[in-house]
Amino acid sequence: MATRRIISQEKTLLDQPDPNSISSSSPAQKSNIAPAVPAAVIFKLLAFTLAMIVVPIGSYFATVNTLFKGNSTYAGGLAAIMANVVLIGYVLVAMAEDQSDRLEEEKKQKQEGKKDR
Repeated sequence: MATRRIISQEKTLLDQPDPNSISSSSPAQKSNIAPAVPAAVIFKLLAFTLAMIVVPIGSYFATVNTLFKGNSTYAGGLAAIMANVVLIGYVLVAMAEDQSDRLEEEKKQKQEGKKDR
């Protein structure tokens, strides 16, 4: 069985400097502690999560005895439709937000291009 011979001049894995640590020779860099996801995105997600729970259940119990006169099949069908409405609403809001981010980025690039001229 072949083994690897360690040469005394060669550094082992434990002897090599850690690439994630800040060395004393490099200037100290400030750590970026900004959240990875903006707070507005988190609030939208929480709002749609709450809506995904409340809207279908609320529509079921609101219509089972009033609109459908005790027919739980129709009330359950309406609850499923309302869950899909909330889901489609979330997808549309997320797509609009993604497009607005891209438009802002393009606008910044155009402004920087004008400054360079």
